[in-house]
Amino acid sequence: MSIIENRYDFVYLFDCQDGNPNGDPDSDNKPRQDLQDQHGLVSDVCLKRKVRDYVLCAKSITGVVEKGYDIFVLGGMSLEQRQKLAYDNLDGEVEWKGDKTTKTDIEKASQWMCGNFFDVRTFGAVMSTKEFNCGQVRGPAQFTFARSMDKILPIDHAITRVAYTKEEKREASSGSTEMGSKYTIPYGLYLAHGYINPVFATKTGFSEDDLALLWKALANLFELDRSAARGNMSARGLYIFKHESKLGNAQAQKLFESIKIEKNPEVESPRAFTDYTVVLPDTGTLPEGITFIDGLA
Repeated sequence: MSIIENRYDFVYLFDCQDGNPNGDPDSDNKPRQDLQDQHGLVSDVCLKRKVRDYVLCAKSITGVVEKGYDIFVLGGMSLEQRQKLAYDNLDGEVEWKGDKTTKTDIEKASQWMCGNFFDVRTFGAVMSTKEFNCGQVRGPAQFTFARSMDKILPIDHAITRVAYTKEEKREASSGSTEMGSKYTIPYGLYLAHGYINPVFATKTGFSEDDLALLWKALANLFELDRSAARGNMSARGLYIFKHESKLGNAQAQKLFESIKIEKNPEVESPRAFTDYTVVLPDTGTLPEGITFIDGLA
């Protein structure tokens, strides 16, 4: 598989209707929000989690994960447990000796992790824990926090259920239901920026096939991430700027500014994607060496 040779910058648009796109554990799972201007936020970690889950599903249709596409960060697994796999599979080539493990062996273990785990060679990973050190890897693909285009309005809904959490609650209660709550926002259109650095790809082995899979994941990840809590979430735009060179042919910010997302003038409180107009760049005005790609077209 050929390693990518081009730099990419991209804009990712998605929306959420009547759901919670990313709960904040420090705020009773309330939708993340910039407290200064009330715009909504979705963390880069949240987006990467959805990419990981999509890739794992896409590459294990037969029930067995395709070689090279396992996921390092998995629920119910310790990172130490995953890192140990490198030393187990390279038995005879490398040896774990605790603090006395050689840098050469750690580097070999790191390369094994890149070759076998999609998320390590894509996003990078800190694998320098005390046990089974596999070093640190800077990944070529990075996302920013996503930010909503307008203010969001988190709403706390009271809900009930007929089943009790614990037996003692049932015995102590004279009622027939148990109360709970959930947060939603009526609507939010979110924008995130992304960057793909081919210099780091050379070190991790991030290939053209990996890149194609990443684009596919971003286009479809919400289709496999449905839940009652998240309402209706959809990918609305994946706008990619491909550079001719590894170092790039233009500043990312200037490329991002060529895309305009405008709220329609008659709309006060957006409630649908159609309440916005997305103005894409005139390809004839882009800097030399830049190709514009509509990733959802």
